Amino acid sequence: MSSKLIETLRPEARKAPESGIVEVVNAAREQSNLIPLWIGEGDLPTPPFIREAAKLSLDDGETFYTYQRGIPELRQALADYHGELYGRPFSPERFFVTGSGMHAIELAVQCVAGAGDEVIYPSPAWPNLAAAVEVMGAKSVPVAMDFSPEGWSLDVDRLFAQVTSRTKAIFLNSPSNPTGWVASRELLAAILERARALGLWIIADEVYGRFYYGTGERAPSFYDVAEENDRILYVNTFSKNWAMTGWRVGWLSAPAELGQVIENLIQYTTSGVAVFSQRGALTGLTKGREFLEEQIARAREGRRITVDGLSAHQRIRFAAPEGAFYFFFGVDGISDTRQLALDLVRETGVGLAPGSAFGAAGEGFLRLCFARRQDHLSDVVGRIVDWVAKA
Repeated sequence: MSSKLIETLRPEARKAPESGIVEVVNAAREQSNLIPLWIGEGDLPTPPFIREAAKLSLDDGETFYTYQRGIPELRQALADYHGELYGRPFSPERFFVTGSGMHAIELAVQCVAGAGDEVIYPSPAWPNLAAAVEVMGAKSVPVAMDFSPEGWSLDVDRLFAQVTSRTKAIFLNSPSNPTGWVASRELLAAILERARALGLWIIADEVYGRFYYGTGERAPSFYDVAEENDRILYVNTFSKNWAMTGWRVGWLSAPAELGQVIENLIQYTTSGVAVFSQRGALTGLTKGREFLEEQIARAREGRRITVDGLSAHQRIRFAAPEGAFYFFFGVDGISDTRQLALDLVRETGVGLAPGSAFGAAGEGFLRLCFARRQDHLSDVVGRIVDWVAKA
């Protein structure tokens, strides 16, 4: 496209940032010794029982337009799943099936922020959130978290110091991509209390809530401290729990009174999620407990291999992740992690994401996805430690 044509587009579209990870991917995607740990997915395909449910739906001819909010069976299953997980009843009217977790974020932002508004979020953070806000014409406002070997931490006073008359929402991702930080129940309650007092919305990204390495089967959640009609929009996805990244099915949970608004936004973006994809998601949700448990156990072992292995070199600095399936680390003496990621992949075949892709607060770090087979992770750890020893 010529530059003159580009100049006719909306500024928000023109300024949508390129992925900071793609450069590294493009530099090494054809390497024969490549172990790609740069994106946020595991290496297992969607299990057969989920794929078969989608095939059966296709064979039954479920290829027509469907409910904008999602098929009733899946919305009820989402209510049942949450009821079991959080120990209280949920109405299916809270749940809206979306065309991915990213679509759920986009819808949440569309609900609460537009031109001239601001959304505050802790950083380092998954870059798609800030991009979704900026594309809407709003301003994304990062608030740097603090790093120490004991863990990442969020200063709530610093977070709320960024609130202005233009602030509409706080976006919080816990467990966090990329750091693995997990907000405590007490911290979530403190954020909610102050957001209530200021009339702010919260967009709660709890995609990695089941990948938690503390006590219990899930991470703390805003569901633990919120009332039914609090100004919270929860975004989630089937991608991580049930190895369905390529299916593009997620969900948005919101107060039921927003139902018609959200249905309208779905109508004008995707007009609903394909029924056969929803059948697969429904099967994952209702019959995938054992597979999910295997996924979590696999990630836990991947975390152990990575943490133990990379602890072996004193130049490697990190905080052991409390949740999600990422290891966020730096190498003392090397600040340009864009170049570090390029050097590592070219010289060792280990594909990692540069921390700069996750905002200024991620400078000096790399992200490694450890939702991976154990022999690959052991190999990766050895390659990194050997490279650092020689650098």
